[in-house]
Amino acid sequence: MNIEARHVFAPATPRSLDATGLSRVMMRDILLKTMFRTSRARITDIARTICLPIPQTIELIDLARSEALVEATATIGANAQAEATFQLTQTGKARALDALAQSEYYGAMPIPLEEYAKQIARQSIRDVQITRRHLKRAMGDLILPPSLLDDLGPAVSSGRSILMYGPPGNGKSSIANGIRAAMGDRIYVPRAVTHAGQIINVYDPIVHRIVSTSEDNPSLLRQSGNHFDNRYLYCERPTVITGGELNLSMLDLTYNPVSRTYQAPLQFKATGGVFIIDDLGRQEEPPQALINRWIVPMEMNYDLLALQSGEKFIVPFDTLVIFSTNFHPNDIFDQAALRRIFFKIKIDGPSQADFLKIFAMVARKREMPLDEDTLIYLIKAKYPEIDNVYANYQPVFLIDQMISICDFEGKPRHMSPELIDRAWKNMFVQTEEITR
Repeated sequence: MNIEARHVFAPATPRSLDATGLSRVMMRDILLKTMFRTSRARITDIARTICLPIPQTIELIDLARSEALVEATATIGANAQAEATFQLTQTGKARALDALAQSEYYGAMPIPLEEYAKQIARQSIRDVQITRRHLKRAMGDLILPPSLLDDLGPAVSSGRSILMYGPPGNGKSSIANGIRAAMGDRIYVPRAVTHAGQIINVYDPIVHRIVSTSEDNPSLLRQSGNHFDNRYLYCERPTVITGGELNLSMLDLTYNPVSRTYQAPLQFKATGGVFIIDDLGRQEEPPQALINRWIVPMEMNYDLLALQSGEKFIVPFDTLVIFSTNFHPNDIFDQAALRRIFFKIKIDGPSQADFLKIFAMVARKREMPLDEDTLIYLIKAKYPEIDNVYANYQPVFLIDQMISICDFEGKPRHMSPELIDRAWKNMFVQTEEITR
């Protein structure tokens, strides 16, 4: 679903080494480690790997040369400074090994956390304004009552936490994904950030979807394509979806003792986007404990993370958190926790009229001919057995069951009361005593 993108202020390309916000020692060591691990020799290749412009890469190499850590080997073309090739000296290799013993991180220069915080403010999810048209288009084929859009719209536009609750099978997960689609714009995600000399990997190809941008010719000293700091990646607003597997440790920094680097926790990767906690109440952690972990971030717009040393530090929290549960909120939260969730929205099953609309839409997509007598039988004979409680998942389930039966028996796809009975039997398990 393509929703028009909105403009987000791009992080400026650093015009000098000082403009990166990094110490020259850190940059020098990352350069040496990168050359050691990747065998990059040409300036253009090195620049692309460490994500700095050509002039700043040359400046950094000159710094390493002045310390006898790097030496020139050859040039391609008499005046092609950007195509000069270099290699580590023996002293440079020794320094690279020492640096690798402290941290295996190499490649893209990280972004200082303080600088990333400024970029977060420029692309805050709380500045995204969603219209009814955006939201309706983003929900795709979901058939939702207008009153639900009335509740969802202000909740999404606020960028505040949302709790969606109600009986299972009524599209809470699909609605949560539709909310993400409604955001429609793109943001800049750092490959890595640094704090207190430690490097934290942020970019995750599973979470972050890169938007293609025009490529610069790396041999040019003056770049003209990507007018932003290439230590960032231009991505769609991220979405992190967790379910029953979520536990509190997944919300902490993960330290890799082999590489001696950190991996950002899920909510930090979701910065500027949406964090969906699906099936709340199915995790090993009690719902109250999970909510307690989110109280400070949701109220104060910052989170606290801790390094291996025990040092705690503040990171911005700019995330739309969506909780989805089949339980009634009063059964899993105390009132203090509920008060901190800004919007509570009940997602009920469809009315009979909406159920029939969904049934007809699914049948059309599955190329299953509708039969009026079968629909009357379904509504008049079967649904009274369950007190006429409709759910959004049921049309898909029943039609797919009938298709499977028809395909197995080698008959044209059709619907009939007899097929409805057979499909219905698989949708519900009869309560009975099992003799063991």
